Amino acid sequence: MKYAVIIEEGENGYGAYVPDLPGCIAAADTREEVKKLIHEAIEFHIEG
Repeated sequence: MKYAVIIEEGENGYGAYVPDLPGCIAAADTREEVKKLIHEAIEFHIEG
Protein backbone atom coordinates (compact mmCIF):
# COMPACT_ATOMS: atom_id res chain seq x y z
CA MET A 1 0.00 0.00 0.00
CA LYS A 2 1.19 3.53 -0.70
CA TYR A 3 0.76 6.55 1.58
CA ALA A 4 1.31 10.23 0.91
CA VAL A 5 4.22 11.60 2.93
CA ILE A 6 4.57 15.31 3.64
CA ILE A 7 8.14 16.53 4.22
CA GLU A 8 8.71 20.03 5.53
CA GLU A 9 11.94 21.93 6.02
CA GLY A 10 12.30 23.83 9.29
CA GLU A 11 14.94 26.05 10.83
CA ASN A 12 16.79 23.11 12.41
CA GLY A 13 16.07 20.22 10.05
CA TYR A 14 13.24 18.32 8.42
CA GLY A 15 9.96 16.89 9.59
CA ALA A 16 7.68 14.38 7.92
CA TYR A 17 4.18 13.07 8.53
CA VAL A 18 1.57 10.84 6.92
CA PRO A 19 -1.90 12.45 6.79
CA ASP A 20 -3.64 9.06 6.55
CA LEU A 21 -1.85 7.67 9.63
CA PRO A 22 -2.45 9.99 12.62
CA GLY A 23 0.60 10.25 14.85
CA CYS A 24 2.96 8.82 12.24
CA ILE A 25 5.76 11.40 12.22
CA ALA A 26 9.53 11.69 11.94
CA ALA A 27 12.16 14.41 12.36
CA ALA A 28 15.82 14.55 11.34
CA ASP A 29 18.68 16.85 10.40
CA THR A 30 18.68 15.90 6.70
CA ARG A 31 16.04 15.18 4.06
CA GLU A 32 17.52 11.74 3.36
CA GLU A 33 17.46 10.80 7.04
CA VAL A 34 13.85 11.94 7.53
CA LYS A 35 12.78 9.90 4.49
CA LYS A 36 14.38 6.78 5.99
CA LEU A 37 12.83 7.43 9.40
CA ILE A 38 9.30 8.07 8.08
CA HIS A 39 9.39 4.80 6.13
CA GLU A 40 10.35 3.01 9.34
CA ALA A 41 7.59 4.86 11.22
CA ILE A 42 5.00 3.78 8.63
CA GLU A 43 6.04 0.14 9.02
CA PHE A 44 5.90 0.40 12.80
CA HIS A 45 2.51 2.15 12.71
CA ILE A 46 0.97 -0.51 10.45
CA GLU A 47 2.35 -3.37 12.53
CA GLY A 48 0.55 -1.87 15.49
